[in-house]
Amino acid sequence: MIDPFLDATAQADLVRRGDLTPLELVESAIERIERLDPTLNAVVHTTFDRAREVAAGTGADPALSLALGDGPFRGVPFLLKNAVCHSAGDPFTCGMRFLKDRNWIEPTDTWLAARFRAAGFVFVGKSNAPELATSATTEPLAYGATRNPWDIRRSPGGSSGGAAAAVAAGLVPVAHGNDMGGSIRIPAAACGLVGLKPTRARSTLGPAFGEYWGNLTHEHVITRSVRDTAAVLDVIAGRAPGDPYSAPPPIRPFASEVGADPGRLRIGVLPGVPTTDHEVVATVDAVGRLLEGLGHHVEASYPEAFFDGDHLAGMACVGPAVARDLDRWSRRVGAPIGPDDVEPANWWMAEAGRARTLVEQMEAEEIANAWCRRMAAWWASGFDVLVMATMPAPAIELGTGSPDLPLETLLPVIARVASLTSPWNVTGQPAVSLPLGWSAATATVGALPIGVQLVADDGREDVLIRLASQLEVAAPWAHRRPPVNAGDPSPTE
Repeated sequence: MIDPFLDATAQADLVRRGDLTPLELVESAIERIERLDPTLNAVVHTTFDRAREVAAGTGADPALSLALGDGPFRGVPFLLKNAVCHSAGDPFTCGMRFLKDRNWIEPTDTWLAARFRAAGFVFVGKSNAPELATSATTEPLAYGATRNPWDIRRSPGGSSGGAAAAVAAGLVPVAHGNDMGGSIRIPAAACGLVGLKPTRARSTLGPAFGEYWGNLTHEHVITRSVRDTAAVLDVIAGRAPGDPYSAPPPIRPFASEVGADPGRLRIGVLPGVPTTDHEVVATVDAVGRLLEGLGHHVEASYPEAFFDGDHLAGMACVGPAVARDLDRWSRRVGAPIGPDDVEPANWWMAEAGRARTLVEQMEAEEIANAWCRRMAAWWASGFDVLVMATMPAPAIELGTGSPDLPLETLLPVIARVASLTSPWNVTGQPAVSLPLGWSAATATVGALPIGVQLVADDGREDVLIRLASQLEVAAPWAHRRPPVNAGDPSPTE
């Protein structure tokens, strides 16, 4: 039996040494998905037959370029999120009933999907995501809620919630995610995983997009280990032809930073905000003390502009972006999308976006750019990393963020969950969530993961990877297993 909690690097090593074949890895993942996903609802589209063909090297359609890549992750099973990044010949519905009912299939790979394939990953399915990826919980009306393997009454976060639940439970070792306001980091925190939002434009959104949701969208993966996070970043990083801009190139491969001495860093700590749970505050404080014990200079300091609210101007593109998404899909499908075709919050955002003038949007961008400069001044003053919570509290209960709630109930819940992550989508800085804390278990709730977020200056994923790998050794998490996991032969609800 293949250990379901081997990370992607270890699984690829088994293939490289000849101990396992790609097909054996893929068959093992398929068995785990079939066994556990009825409990989790993390995978909304399966591509098992095609995955078997690709892994075995038989029947792959050369017109779709579906041959197994020979990169560093050859044969490793992988899930694509059901949003933004799509794969040739597979369903792609963005969590929308409108597209699900029409069984929408994408004819081509995005350039990011092609990079994942070239790295050797084998796509076994699509992970659940909220409709149009607009929520911080994964409870789309089209597919139903994904359950957190640490407590199936709770959300795995969003919008990459299906990806995180699948990785945490051991269905696959790594899964694609994207982050427009915290959608990699929030699920990583809720599910006890590593979630890095890279620097803006570290990878490509082509060929269809140069930007998506303005400049808020960042693509990467959710993993169990820092080394996987770094190694996958190496295979997807880099500007593609026609991209409007790109992140500063790294000095050396990101994988080389794993285990490298970070030196003595100057670290600021922001323990919490007025809405932060006391266990989260205590976790951030403990991580600050741990970092001090590791030899870093640690002080209570943070960019004062964080609290002035101007980053919300940078999020103002979301409404117009949702409106544009609906218009684009109406045109592609050849049928108009109306209020009954999408969830109420998304229709509300689209209508607000349509009412927004270009002049108002340009003003918001100016405000956001000025705010980003005030934020950057803190790093320019000599700080290397900011340490803070990823979420104000552990994973929320399912239903508290349900898309069929009244907007006046729903929107504040989602805003609170994303309040500590969305500012870094506006600045574009790299930020990573690490599972460095755990809530106290009670008679009714077991210990839940608490994510701690590290934020570095623009382009400095190298600093984050060095520090994250140091913390991974000092406060390891790989041994922890959620109650619902692929090592249990008969998980039950």
